[in-house]
Amino acid sequence: MSTSLLTPIQAGDLKLANRIIMAPLTRARAGLDHLPNALLAEYYAQRASAGLILSEATMAAADGCAFTAEAGIYDEKRVEGWKLVTDAVHRAGGQIAVQIWHPGRAAHSLLNGGSQPVSSSNKAIRDDTIHTPAGKVPYETPRPLRTDELPGIVETFRKAAVNAKLAGFDSVQVHGAHGYLLDQFLRDSVNDRTDNYGGSIENRARLLFEVIDAVISVFGAGRTGLRISPLVPFNDISDSNPEALVRYVAEQAQLRGLAYFDLRHDQYDRPAERRLAEIARAAYHGTLILNGGFDQAGGEATVAAGLADAIMYGKLFIANPDLVERFRRSAELNTLDFSTLYTPGAKGYTDYPALAA
Repeated sequence: MSTSLLTPIQAGDLKLANRIIMAPLTRARAGLDHLPNALLAEYYAQRASAGLILSEATMAAADGCAFTAEAGIYDEKRVEGWKLVTDAVHRAGGQIAVQIWHPGRAAHSLLNGGSQPVSSSNKAIRDDTIHTPAGKVPYETPRPLRTDELPGIVETFRKAAVNAKLAGFDSVQVHGAHGYLLDQFLRDSVNDRTDNYGGSIENRARLLFEVIDAVISVFGAGRTGLRISPLVPFNDISDSNPEALVRYVAEQAQLRGLAYFDLRHDQYDRPAERRLAEIARAAYHGTLILNGGFDQAGGEATVAAGLADAIMYGKLFIANPDLVERFRRSAELNTLDFSTLYTPGAKGYTDYPALAA
């Protein structure tokens, strides 16, 4: 059978029914208490035909809020909320991974009980604002984490993985992308440290892989995944040598036998992005997932060429809960309503229609 998006794949310990992966998508429906609820359970269950669902970025720390109403997984109450979701997805025949996350400097004290944001350095996100209870405000200057505080960050992620297991998730993805805390250590436009967590790529990646190793200690490598985004400038971040960065991270992912490695592109078919995918493909031999601007044809061509093993879709999954079936039938796609991406309630969240049987 020829390889296509609709063929199954083994990703570590995960047997996926297809190679169409639902991207982690922050939708801000968990309320001010960051508690997963029945609405989230309905939303994710509607999309259970994906080979694997990645949850929205989920707070590993109670003081790690950046989106006001994102979900958390930092205590027993949040675990019980997520059980509603994982049970619903499993009843619908799907598999779901939680993306655990800390925003670092992309947070704000007004969202976190007065706690100053933390980062690898004291560099603030420039020329941008964040939504808070007081309205849009500039990002704050973060406090650089001391070296002796970093084991506590690792432990926060390990506890999040323990809670994920209790909540019934099939896998954990560590969020090392998009300018959030682990990425603030990984990329050198933000990280100017002079200790063992700054300078060389090996040092800048140290915290990321300490977190990865902690998650592996809970879930095993065969159910642990990683996302990075070396060319995505979101949250005012970049790197001076993204090719070397991808090569090192992919090599380390391979050494650990990670179940899947998600390389998030700004736009997958740009030459610079394709080059990063080729580097990752050469160094990492597990399930390589690419993401960033794919349509069905682009995803099919990329998998058929062997450049990726699976393709991650975001916006298309928001508007098309039955995206897999629509790809199978080459059916018309629903149009995404951008105005409801982050609004409370079911509108634009669980009310997109599926195809008639």
